[in-house]
Amino acid sequence: MNKALHEAELAGTHTASRPRDWRKAMSDNVALALLVYTGMQIFMTVGAMKQGVSSIVPYLALVVLVAGIIPACRWFERRWSHLSDDDAADSALKPAFRRDQILLWVLAIGLPAVLTAFFKLIFS
Repeated sequence: MNKALHEAELAGTHTASRPRDWRKAMSDNVALALLVYTGMQIFMTVGAMKQGVSSIVPYLALVVLVAGIIPACRWFERRWSHLSDDDAADSALKPAFRRDQILLWVLAIGLPAVLTAFFKLIFS
């Protein structure tokens, strides 16, 4: 038991000093952004479209809109996935990572709001 606790303590110390892997961090951001985007699309855009259209059109639009965002998110992930192990831990890439991270989240949160406003204008 003591040996396991000691190894866990050493592992915790090791991970705390390990530099951030930009590849994994962007991949995690992309996955979470897709979840947030999809949730917002479901609750905002489809709700707005249902007010004016009583058919399967809102659901088909949801599928198209979610499928359309995947290539954009994949582009963000691809920009970071090609890094070597040394580059992935380079702290000099933090400003570029933050720029891409902010752009990704503006897209994931802003696009459903813009599309909802667009659909409300069209169908009202």
